[in-house]
Amino acid sequence: MRITDLLNTSHPFPSLEIVPPLSGISKDELLENIAPLMEFKPRYINVTTHRDEVRFDPQPDGTFVRKIVRSRVSPVAVCGSIQGRYDVEVVPHIICAGHTAAEIEWLVQDFHYMGIDNIMALRGDSLSGEKRFTPAPGGFAHADEMVRAIRALEGGDRLCIGVGGYPEKHFEAANMETDIAYLKQKVDAGADLIITQMFYDNAVFFRFVDRCRNAGINVPIIPGLKPLSTARQLELIPESFSIDVPVGLTEEVRKAGGDKEAVRRIGIEWCTAQCRELLYEGVPAVHFYTMGKATNVVEVLRNCF
Repeated sequence: MRITDLLNTSHPFPSLEIVPPLSGISKDELLENIAPLMEFKPRYINVTTHRDEVRFDPQPDGTFVRKIVRSRVSPVAVCGSIQGRYDVEVVPHIICAGHTAAEIEWLVQDFHYMGIDNIMALRGDSLSGEKRFTPAPGGFAHADEMVRAIRALEGGDRLCIGVGGYPEKHFEAANMETDIAYLKQKVDAGADLIITQMFYDNAVFFRFVDRCRNAGINVPIIPGLKPLSTARQLELIPESFSIDVPVGLTEEVRKAGGDKEAVRRIGIEWCTAQCRELLYEGVPAVHFYTMGKATNVVEVLRNCF
């Protein structure tokens, strides 16, 4: 079922995002990691994807051989595993990064064959050491180009296409107004809904929604949350995702000192308060980034759903 249809026919519900595990984990291990979350009846599970890295191996004659390095199980395999075990929609991510237009078309065909009705269309990240994003030859430079191309494929009109939104601005955008304009381009190209990057201040999300509506973006906007779990994340999250951690949360974590369990409890309580306020304000769903760790998300879900 399309996510937009789920939003229209259900009470507010949780959804989840998982990262494909590192190669070597078994299917049963993957599904066991997801099992505690299924108690709360998430209506869909997003499955992220990562571009393959490239390595150049030196040869005896002084030349180099280009080798693709893939460290994680493919999202196609993960989606198939979840479909085979649980009654839940899967939403694979498709990224421009590292793919030609033809390869993206093949992925869409595979997902259509699997009975998948929803995808997330994202640009993806630059390669390590790459100053600016460079599309693959014959690929797409921006997510709106990919959304438009997918819509034009046979059966593309039946897909529900989600795109990413950034309540605190994508780090490459010159300003918030420009970023909202780019987001509108993705919606105008055919996107059906927006799932936001994580945030820790609900006021930031509400301002973002207001700006989107004022810009003529009228598709559903689903907030994304991730409970803080370690003190180290006070540095890692802003560095990795270009988002702010509120002073109040920062001070609470620092007061906890080296008490890891206390920090974990603070993160759960903060995320619970965020989720409850978002539900009170009428969001249609709340999306949780699990990052491969389910225990703290399970507690938030138990508190809110």
